Amino acid sequence: MGKPRYVVTLEDNPPPEDLDAVRSGLDQFNRSAIETAKGDDYQPLHLLVRDNDRRVMGGLLGASWWGWLYISILWVHEDLRGQDFGTDLMRTAEQEGLRRGCHSAFVDTHSFQALPFYLKLGYEVFGQLEDFPPGHARYFLRKRLVPSD
Repeated sequence: MGKPRYVVTLEDNPPPEDLDAVRSGLDQFNRSAIETAKGDDYQPLHLLVRDNDRRVMGGLLGASWWGWLYISILWVHEDLRGQDFGTDLMRTAEQEGLRRGCHSAFVDTHSFQALPFYLKLGYEVFGQLEDFPPGHARYFLRKRLVPSD
């Protein structure tokens, strides 16, 4: 019996279970490396803005784990922009993050998206990636979460 052979493949549509194997492998490694009770506390976060017909007109998707709240997607339909729905979604997410024991939040955005919005909410840039996409930048922001009175 010989040594096993391995090959790297580029796959356009691998089966979901194969993608889950990669995620699970990293998750198991991470849990073995983290010695805190926070190691297994991953919890998704889904906030939606709906109209009277229950159509989604905006939302915030993210997760909390290891004491951090991550905002992965924030979107508000153009008809609702400027009416504080984005601010309401962020404040609700931050309050939920605090309820879950998070001490901070992080988000990323592009120069053509919502950088001024996040700065106005108290987020600070801690990283920047130039020319992503070409001619623009991607910003990484964080904020310390503080309970409101």
